Amino acid sequence: MIGILLITHNGLGDSLADCIKHVMGSVPDNLKTLSVLASDDPQLKEDEARALIAQLDTGEGVLLLSDLFGSTPCNIARRLCQPGRVEGLAGVSLPMLLRAVCHSGKPLQEVMQKALESGRQCMMDINSESGSCDVATGCTDY
Repeated sequence: MIGILLITHNGLGDSLADCIKHVMGSVPDNLKTLSVLASDDPQLKEDEARALIAQLDTGEGVLLLSDLFGSTPCNIARRLCQPGRVEGLAGVSLPMLLRAVCHSGKPLQEVMQKALESGRQCMMDINSESGSCDVATGCTDY
């Protein structure tokens, strides 16, 4: 099972993990969060992230999800990426995270692709009747 680490501004990652708990009943053991505050030392946060990655990596790899490309949390994540072992995506959303959690038993590249696709597919005009996002239907169907 791959590990998933949210590296986000303030408590955004904690809030997303809380939403996963709401949807799934609990926060999976393979999901951790790291909040980065404006007052934090980025090097210390990078060290914390390395320790969390070590906890999460059971041999299958770790997916890093960050909120805003180019921001301090994302820059920390970028420095931690190791192709094929620790991969990262920016622009995390609840649909992305839910799909990553539900597919975390699959290979890292596949989980990363599913999360990316979900982020793209689940952005829509809520007043449109043509949109459809299946992430809320349960973890078995996507």
